[in-house]
Amino acid sequence: MFSGIKPKKRAAVLVLLLQVFFVFGQFVPKDPVLFAKARELAQKFIIVDGHVDLPYRLRVQNFRFVKEFTGIPIETHEGDFDFKRARQGGLDAPFMSIYIPASYQTNGGAAALADSLIEMVEYITTTHPDYFTIAKNPNDVILAKKEGKIALPMGMENGAPVEDDLRLVRHFKEKGISYITLTHSKDNKICDSSYDTTQTWKGISPYGFNLLDEMVRQGIMVDISHISDNACHQVFDYVKVPVIASHSSVRKYTPGFERNISDTLLLRLKKNGGVVMINFGTDFLDGEISKFNNQKRNELHQLLLEKKLDKNSEEGKNVIADFTKKYPTLFSDVYMVADHIDHVVRLIGIEHVGLGSDYDGVGDSLPVGLKDVADYPNLLYVLLERGYAEADIEAICYKNLFRVWNQVLEAAE
Repeated sequence: MFSGIKPKKRAAVLVLLLQVFFVFGQFVPKDPVLFAKARELAQKFIIVDGHVDLPYRLRVQNFRFVKEFTGIPIETHEGDFDFKRARQGGLDAPFMSIYIPASYQTNGGAAALADSLIEMVEYITTTHPDYFTIAKNPNDVILAKKEGKIALPMGMENGAPVEDDLRLVRHFKEKGISYITLTHSKDNKICDSSYDTTQTWKGISPYGFNLLDEMVRQGIMVDISHISDNACHQVFDYVKVPVIASHSSVRKYTPGFERNISDTLLLRLKKNGGVVMINFGTDFLDGEISKFNNQKRNELHQLLLEKKLDKNSEEGKNVIADFTKKYPTLFSDVYMVADHIDHVVRLIGIEHVGLGSDYDGVGDSLPVGLKDVADYPNLLYVLLERGYAEADIEAICYKNLFRVWNQVLEAAE
């Protein structure tokens, strides 16, 4: 298609195509029969998503524990998740992210925030028991599926709430926490973050190794999303159970983005027996699109500075509107998510990949064809189109994660 076009012009043509398709385009399956099969499989198989940020989204939208609150996610136009759309997409077990911002590491209150978010999830299930139920193990998810309910397992995003008391690991386990992401955007007392540059511990701290021991004893999965490469290597060196990356994609398509998993770490993940659960955010999927969007954001910022305009002023808003009309934000697509799955499968095998969308956590950067939890059949369609067997898709949807989850629980017992 691009043969005979000089590199610079080729890049310009690609950007134009991306602008046309990724902004205005929608996912339209070419084969209606195959798409019907994809929708059938989405309802037939359990679909587990490793990371959905509903609790924190509700918190920042001033969730209150009152019966009159209308934001409890049965049916809503807000966010990426509700019961109706989950049912449409076949989602059975979205891991509710108990997200603790890095600021709580220094300002305090991490444990209290974690407890309040867990209580929010409990409140949703007790207020609407016909729709939702807490899940603490794979059997709970299977039972919920049979009863037509959405299971809500929980994972803690950032180990900060454990504070300095390892007894809190058991407390959070009993409350329903099934995995802990060791840190988030900053180094913490446990380990270094992939987003930080200070390398406080050069990997895992002495306290962090004690925490890993206690997580294994309590049957809590170790989540390596967000942690630095050094920390990942030390986790693989130390733990004797499979681990997960609950919402990470592969670095092959985002060079230099340490938040994603490198091929070297994928090979170690294979030996460990773990699972990487693919994140749907555009920045996680396509480094070129991310680079373009960042460049245009910087240009807009510079333009406002040069004109000495406040972005919230009337004139500033007009400048922003004109600029974004000329350079609309680009998005990746469902095919790129399948590319990440393909890469994992080719490199380390079908047994080591799952889904970890980061719905409600990556803002408006979701790809064409996967804009909310109703869209999982679109991804299953692309996998069928690429020749994946039903058993392979079933493994990706839940069996791989269930295997790790059960092994961790068995190790604790």
